[in-house]
Amino acid sequence: MKKLFVFILFSLALNGQAQKGMFSKDPLINLENFDKDRVYWGYFLGFNSYDFKIDYKSVTQKDVLVETTTGFNVGLVGDLRLHEYINLRFEPGLYYTQRNLTFPNFVSELDASREVRSTYIHFPLLLKFTSLRTGNVRPFLVGGVSTTLNLGSNSKSKDDNLEQRFRVKQWTSNYELGFGVDFYFEYFKFSPSIRGVFGLKDELIRDNDPNSPWTSNIESMKTRAVLINFTFH
Repeated sequence: MKKLFVFILFSLALNGQAQKGMFSKDPLINLENFDKDRVYWGYFLGFNSYDFKIDYKSVTQKDVLVETTTGFNVGLVGDLRLHEYINLRFEPGLYYTQRNLTFPNFVSELDASREVRSTYIHFPLLLKFTSLRTGNVRPFLVGGVSTTLNLGSNSKSKDDNLEQRFRVKQWTSNYELGFGVDFYFEYFKFSPSIRGVFGLKDELIRDNDPNSPWTSNIESMKTRAVLINFTFH
């Protein structure tokens, strides 16, 4: 379903622009003065795939297996032009995702498996570096920092994995890197992009038992994610 949606969206974009001569030598320039605005707004829809990077105290033990799933993103975009080729962007959004963890050395599936369902409120502050515009196309690079509030962290719960309760910290910080392309249509700008998110701090809340078979061997657990967003201005 995701692949079909992406294919249709890109096909419509490219077909519509091709009809107006996007790839011809002298294309009809759309929204010629759009990027001269000091501030402009937009919104995005997209998909995500969240993972965990796990470091261990003892490398002789088996690793925790992390199964990723495809989640959904939605949010707003505020863009401030700092320079002809540099913009400051704030992209607060809501991100739904799930990771399935399988812990080693358990016979019972109930003990070995944990579903980590997360609803993130994500606050990235990014610098967007754009290239010279060619016709109605303008590639860009983006990077910056972000902080994330996990509404499903279970951080305030006194129960732990012994009671089938997996816990992580409520707030996390990250750095982000990505790239995308601005397509200029007659009435709006469409910007597909892909971005990586890299957690900076350990997020795991250890079990009450210091010898817990679930958390005692974990040195750190940090978020890793790939975000695919379709932005409309």
